[in-house]
Amino acid sequence: MAGACTGCADGTELPFDFKMAFQPIVDVGAHRVWGYEALVRGPAGEGAHSVISQLTDAQLYRFDQSARVLAIETAGRLFTDPAARLSINFMPNAVYEPRACIQKSLAAARRANFPAENLMFEFTENERMASPDHVERIVKSYKELGFWTALDDFGAGYAGLNLLARLQPNLIKIDMELLRDIHRSSAKQVIVSGVAAMARRLDIEVLAEGVENEAEFTVLRSAGINLFQGYYFARPALMALPEVAWLAEPARDVALG
Repeated sequence: MAGACTGCADGTELPFDFKMAFQPIVDVGAHRVWGYEALVRGPAGEGAHSVISQLTDAQLYRFDQSARVLAIETAGRLFTDPAARLSINFMPNAVYEPRACIQKSLAAARRANFPAENLMFEFTENERMASPDHVERIVKSYKELGFWTALDDFGAGYAGLNLLARLQPNLIKIDMELLRDIHRSSAKQVIVSGVAAMARRLDIEVLAEGVENEAEFTVLRSAGINLFQGYYFARPALMALPEVAWLAEPARDVALG
């Protein structure tokens, strides 16, 4: 049992409400929903910025903990596939001591009867990290506890390859701007194919996020990517699991040649 963390006070009460939306992560090779990402939304479905912009430094811990708990408890009610993963974004600066700060999440998983080993925690390289050493400790602790870790927005932020080598997450999510209109850019195709090949050699899963149309999907699938997320498959649903728009696999196989 992890000891109490001196930094993990309950924090300042949040003066606003928020909800969670869920967007599927699909494994097109297995033709199944691999998991769902929990996305912060306002009470009426407003974008995440409408919530995040209200946060003060004093509220970071309370918000991070509250968002995790809401995501896990809601997933416990909604998920029907016992193998589906729940991906949760977290704020490294709101984690004081990893094994202590995770206790509320574990308690929420027990209450919701949600398998803790199906939790995946995402962090982003899109903003400069205050302490890479601290993030490395978090990732190491989470992996030791049996959680998956994911590096979001890979290719958009600071020192991406160095961060990848240092942290060795279970999964990377290629930044959607690098994937946008990839069928029109040979340079993007070479870069993404290289990232996918590199990740395979490192035994790291690759997820293409923000995929919006069949042309993008076809190029990415031909690069050997199996995991996808984006409007092409489903938009996020507020406090619900959306239906996934599966296209006929035979037609896709023909397109991929």
